[in-house]
Amino acid sequence: MIKQTNKKQATQKRHQRLRAKLSGTSEAPRLAVYRSTKHIYAQIIDDVKGVTLVSSSSIDKDMREKLAHGGNVESAKAVGEAIAKKALAAGIKDVVFDRGGFLYHGRVAALAEAAREAGLNF
Repeated sequence: MIKQTNKKQATQKRHQRLRAKLSGTSEAPRLAVYRSTKHIYAQIIDDVKGVTLVSSSSIDKDMREKLAHGGNVESAKAVGEAIAKKALAAGIKDVVFDRGGFLYHGRVAALAEAAREAGLNF
């Protein structure tokens, strides 16, 4: 077995492992999270149809006005609240959380907790 050479490859490998076990359906679509150094992104996906139902990120126009920087915990909380509000407006209450291979810590955890507090179940 070859040793992982960098963090990105390790993250991709974790994500492949996760995606083998979880999938979004019409009843419980997948809440996928991606974080970069400057921004954080979240989308709710129906994997059966292959369609993104709702999305939100720190680069959205309304978010850019509210946030000073998109790559911190405060912006992750704001994106979590925004995605939950959009999902509830679209009639989505239950989701399956896909952390995208990232550790459930820091910005990813903040986004998840904010989405839960705003009304999503996972």
